[in-house]
Amino acid sequence: MAMSSTRPHHLPPLERLLVVGSGGRENALAWALRRCSGIEDVWVTPGNGGTKEQQGCGCLAIAETDVNGLIDACQSLQIDLVVIGPEAPLAAGVADELRKAGLAVFGPGAEGAQLEASKAWSKTLMAQAGVPTAKHWTVSTAADALSVLNQVQQPLVVKADGLAAGKGVCVADSIEATAEAIQEVFSGRFGAAGCQLVLEERLEGPEVSVFALCDGEQLLLLPPAQDHKRLEDGDRGPNTGGMGAYAPAPLLDAAGLDLVRRVVLEPTLATLKQRGIDYRGVIYAGLMLTPSGLQVIEFNCRFGDPECQTLMPLMGPELAKVLQACALGCLDQAPELLIEDRCSACVVAAAAGYPNAPRKGDRLNIQLQPGPSLQLFHAGTRCTEEGDQLTNGGRVLAVVAQANDFDQAFSNAYQGLDQVYFEGITYRRDIGHQVRQS
Repeated sequence: MAMSSTRPHHLPPLERLLVVGSGGRENALAWALRRCSGIEDVWVTPGNGGTKEQQGCGCLAIAETDVNGLIDACQSLQIDLVVIGPEAPLAAGVADELRKAGLAVFGPGAEGAQLEASKAWSKTLMAQAGVPTAKHWTVSTAADALSVLNQVQQPLVVKADGLAAGKGVCVADSIEATAEAIQEVFSGRFGAAGCQLVLEERLEGPEVSVFALCDGEQLLLLPPAQDHKRLEDGDRGPNTGGMGAYAPAPLLDAAGLDLVRRVVLEPTLATLKQRGIDYRGVIYAGLMLTPSGLQVIEFNCRFGDPECQTLMPLMGPELAKVLQACALGCLDQAPELLIEDRCSACVVAAAAGYPNAPRKGDRLNIQLQPGPSLQLFHAGTRCTEEGDQLTNGGRVLAVVAQANDFDQAFSNAYQGLDQVYFEGITYRRDIGHQVRQS
């Protein structure tokens, strides 16, 4: 998308919002935005089985990539701001089309979304920006990939190039496991996402996620969060979209966040601008803190899931105006975003068979009563015509709690999870083990 020079000197009225997406991230965004000052209505499309339970939130049966349907809805509902949650509609250029229709959109255009939609594109941009990241090889055939493996003679990280819902990465522990992962990607498991492959040298160290709200020129960093990708306790089992998270992650203090800004985010934004990309949305930097310094594992073009669910309860009532300012290219016009100085803990409840073959259609039994410091966010759920709530995806629900320390926050989250049940419910019992004393 061409760079825009139209940046308003003050923010227009903001009362009605549309959140695009159906997952836990969008459920949390809608909840947080509805709590913001001056917001009257928040619509979510297509939403999930918990959307209508959020006070002041409505549900629209429009697909994430139905551009004409989205534009018609925005016009009829007089929407002031569209917030696009998932990566797929961003990569498909939905934000571009909505902007052409005159709408304010928080979320990058298709070109900027390449940060996530193509790992090869992202690696090339990192090299141009001088951003620290692992050595990599981009290959288009299994034979080429195996040739690289034969040359380096060490286990590698295997990544499908395109979007694979957070599941297209294998951190192999052996050369044999690397070869198996290469064959799996090129066998078609990830469809078009696996037509090209990125092999990376393995890095060692703790991982942390940093989210920057961007208006194309300026950046506002949120507290760092730490996700838990593996399915089972002890960080074992297959990779998932994320089984829980916590924030703020003490891995990065104020000086560490400033280093991320200077070494990673500002050079990335400057390189996007050099390429003529006016990036308005979230830049998500997935980092590894190695013995030799921080390294970027990946970029995403949206809020993380479940990190978003973890962070939203910490956001002040200025969040909606801040996202609007990013969408309009004038972050300096936004009010200061207040962030609560508390610990936030998130535990995900997944369906039986997740991540490979999640079972759907199990009835939810929810006794949990949300409160000021306890939230229940729906993800893979749906409502029947009779009003029953059923599982409808891999990650079903997230219970989130805030407290003055992580022990209490996680204790409250797990107590909340005890009040949620469906057949085959699966969750980790050690989320936040890095920061829990008990």
